[in-house]
Amino acid sequence: MATDIKFHESLTRSDPQVQPVLIIGQLRHLNLLKFSHLASKLEPRVTEETFKSAIACLHPAPTDKCSLYLDVATVAALPLKASRHNTSSRAHSITRLVKNHVLNVNEENVVLVCERENIFASACAVVRAFPLYSRKTGSGGKTPNAADGGDAEATRSVINVEFVVIDKDGCIEEKPLSHDELNCLHEAARSIRLAARIVDTPCNEMNVDNFIENVCEFAKELALQPQIIRGEELKERGFGGIYGVGKAAAVPPALVVLSHEPKGAQETIALVGKGIVYDTGGLSIKGKTAMPGMKRDCGGAAAILGAFYTAVKCGFKDNLHAVFCLAENSVGPNATRPDDIHTLYSGRTVEINNTDAEGRLVLADGVCFANKDLKANIILDMATLTGAQGIATGKYHGAILTNSEPWEAKALQAGRKSGDLLAPIIYSPELHFSEFASAVADMKNSVSDRQNAQASCAGLFVAAHLGFDYPGVWMHVDMATPVHCGERATGYGVALLLTLFGSRTNCALLQSIAPTDEEPPSKRMCRD
Repeated sequence: MATDIKFHESLTRSDPQVQPVLIIGQLRHLNLLKFSHLASKLEPRVTEETFKSAIACLHPAPTDKCSLYLDVATVAALPLKASRHNTSSRAHSITRLVKNHVLNVNEENVVLVCERENIFASACAVVRAFPLYSRKTGSGGKTPNAADGGDAEATRSVINVEFVVIDKDGCIEEKPLSHDELNCLHEAARSIRLAARIVDTPCNEMNVDNFIENVCEFAKELALQPQIIRGEELKERGFGGIYGVGKAAAVPPALVVLSHEPKGAQETIALVGKGIVYDTGGLSIKGKTAMPGMKRDCGGAAAILGAFYTAVKCGFKDNLHAVFCLAENSVGPNATRPDDIHTLYSGRTVEINNTDAEGRLVLADGVCFANKDLKANIILDMATLTGAQGIATGKYHGAILTNSEPWEAKALQAGRKSGDLLAPIIYSPELHFSEFASAVADMKNSVSDRQNAQASCAGLFVAAHLGFDYPGVWMHVDMATPVHCGERATGYGVALLLTLFGSRTNCALLQSIAPTDEEPPSKRMCRD
């Protein structure tokens, strides 16, 4: 069953027997509620006495739920605590509760009880519970449509998402969500589900051509003209990284650029995404258990497409470029061999010692293009780059590597505000870049010691082609593990980027959660 998600400005009236309702909040917030605050969602099936008894019965460890009326009215409590490396919204728990307790009927309601600063993260958490892509055949034997998430004639369900907002003083806000806030939530929801759909779609339906079609579709909505460099033109113009990775595939590789350049822009930001639509590992081929799931290797590019679309829709005030580095890392007679040497767009030569370390090659071309051609002074690349990321920062936190400590602090803050969590990894090129030493080229593409800060080293390879003396801000987000949860994509990265650059939009909701210029930890320690 395909699902539509609708956000509402305030609570609407509904009968839980007709439209089941799931109420989610922190226990301290749920205890502030009076029955009258939720009567419109519970009457006539639930009494005030039942509601009070249910709240009193909740003992989250880490979560808990209590039925208010049969299975169609439920209240659920989020974990009591959130550490400094977690999001105060408890976003991951919200997603799990919604996945486990919605009934998948024609129409139902999710009511989020939260503080205003957690509206965005909580809404995005609900969205992640409803991925679009499916090829399950319905009862009529029809195959659902990949783009729409279901057959046009298939039954569609509606999830109404509504909020009870608690202010800092513990009072219930009477003010409904504004049109601007609702628009932001709907656009962000669409982008998160778009990113997840692209990541979930297998390569026989999401090759480089299909990815470009998705980019062009959104470019048309934004009245933008994409720049596309592909196939042999990549080789002719010096994009040896993207060309070398993708030249063995049946569908040629491509560099695709979307540019939003409003009047009065002060800065130029480039978002560079790794878009490996499938990664066999090339001639350094992956094992039979390591290869399944490699359709997800385009997760960085998918997130950037979603974030770019919503940022422009929300009135982005600076120059914003999205650079998609698209290729299929395939095996064939034209495949790059270990020992081959490629010249990348930076002009630097790379000796290939591992064809499965391909993401850094395409990103190196992308960030160099962002610097040389787009003149970006803030460059962020996002990629499912290394398995080492999951070991270093786990399955919930992406890894952030950057030459700027203030922007590292901002990125960590944006992760906590958005629910797309981040953790820092070591930036120390003087200690780690020697891992790429080559006797015959400027560098190799894979480290000599895989036990030495592997996730950091992979990011430093990308930075080397930008130049360690690059005067602007460079950020690298490795999200290889949080790009999926189990067998489904999460849309990770969209909410993070929208929050990180939220102050540069005209959207009040994004501005309110955008990171502040807080003092970096090392400066604070030195001062103290």
